[in-house]
Amino acid sequence: MLSIPVSLERRVRRAALPCGTALSLVLGLASCAVGPDFKSPEAPKTDRYTVEPLKPDTSAANIHGGETQRFVAELDIPGQWWSLYRSDALSALITKAIANSPTLDAAKAALREAHENAAAARGAFFPTLTGQVSATREKITGAEFGAPQSGTSIFSVGTGQLNVSYPLDVFGGIRRQAEAAEANEDYERYELAAAYITLTSNVVTAAVQEASLRAQIAATQQIVDIEADELKVLRQQLSLGGVAGGAVLAQEATLAQARTTLPPLQKQLDQTRNQLAALAGQLPSEDIGATFDLAQLTLPQDLPVTLPSKLVEQRPDIRAADAQLHQASAQVGVALANEFPQINITGSLGNVGSPAGNFLSPGVGIWSVGGSVAQTIFDGAALLHKERAAVAAFDQSAAQYKSTVIGAFQDVANAIRALQADADTLAAATAAEVAANKSLALSKEQYQVGAITYTTLLNAEQLAQQAAVTRAQAQASRYADTAALFQALGGGWWNAGEGVFETKKPEVSPASGTADTASQ
Repeated sequence: MLSIPVSLERRVRRAALPCGTALSLVLGLASCAVGPDFKSPEAPKTDRYTVEPLKPDTSAANIHGGETQRFVAELDIPGQWWSLYRSDALSALITKAIANSPTLDAAKAALREAHENAAAARGAFFPTLTGQVSATREKITGAEFGAPQSGTSIFSVGTGQLNVSYPLDVFGGIRRQAEAAEANEDYERYELAAAYITLTSNVVTAAVQEASLRAQIAATQQIVDIEADELKVLRQQLSLGGVAGGAVLAQEATLAQARTTLPPLQKQLDQTRNQLAALAGQLPSEDIGATFDLAQLTLPQDLPVTLPSKLVEQRPDIRAADAQLHQASAQVGVALANEFPQINITGSLGNVGSPAGNFLSPGVGIWSVGGSVAQTIFDGAALLHKERAAVAAFDQSAAQYKSTVIGAFQDVANAIRALQADADTLAAATAAEVAANKSLALSKEQYQVGAITYTTLLNAEQLAQQAAVTRAQAQASRYADTAALFQALGGGWWNAGEGVFETKKPEVSPASGTADTASQ
């Protein structure tokens, strides 16, 4: 499926062969870079994410959030895709999260570090120039030279010197080091993009979870109120002798059971609010202000489905894995270059004299020029094993890249399947809730005239409660899995503002349209 070089060791040997003639070209400063020249793996040869062709749209339900969603090929993703939910509160919270997230701050700092390290690695392309100044005060006597009667002499000596050192990168080891550092910078940049996508997606998902829990709590509370009213009626009937005491006790137990479902839902709601505060870079004790309800969220109807061949460009985790593979490839070249002679040119220029007099006089100048060649003769095959270790690291990165690509395609396929199933589930859940409510209303009427037993009424109440909770959960799933699809497709980071990525924004070739314009 993936065009990943697995016979790297043979490629390494072939790449190293031309440099075997480099020793004869040293005087001409000719050079080449040993090791493989990296090329990104090809995109998978497939045109879809699922076994069968994708249906163009989902089913619909006659309820808010039950609208038909359409899958649109080659539709671009806006940088602020969460605006498609048409919630100012959600957009404001995500803006706050982007500004205050310590996770993003850490990723930005890691990118700055990698950027500076890459710049430092490129500095090795240039000569190193150092300056040195020294001064000494000396006293000598004639006795030092076998003439004790000649007296003493006190004088000062100053030395000023410039030293230059330049390693000849004949075999490309320095260039491969710089290449590896630049690949690491790319990796950190895509890691920042991934952190950005994860943060924004988590905020959307948590907001939808809060809205879902509020809907479930409201549905459960409604059933609790209904059952509390039923208990009042039964108690009145008991006082009039219309029902047995067992019916009242059963209703009391049912009401208590229904009330026990509220605290766990409230706990989940409180924990979700704490999660939203943390995502926004706040402490749990600091209120985020906005609350979320399903009625306030609009379900995006036009959903992008990126071509599989383009997903490798849009997913930052794939791009990061590609950068790691590039870095591992460059490290193979570094390991190979270390097996060849290391050639260095040095020189110095300076003056020696009395600081008070002739320190800068041309007659006291000093200079030197030299060169050195160092070649490891015996090291217990350490360099050879380091080369093999670098090749193994490349193979590991290649396998990790393939795993990342497979996982990315799985994420998209899972999101598409989930959206299709969510639509069907919500349609069924809505129909079930309508039927359960009608059954409950009829059961109340029948119970009041004595046509059914209390047990039958109790079953109808429990079915209505469960149907309401199930509908709320199915309704929220459509919003959450829509966010999962946007995240699986890359989250539109290539359309985000420049300030998110600090040094330079990664590039992705644009699609034919954007989801925000298509859904308006």
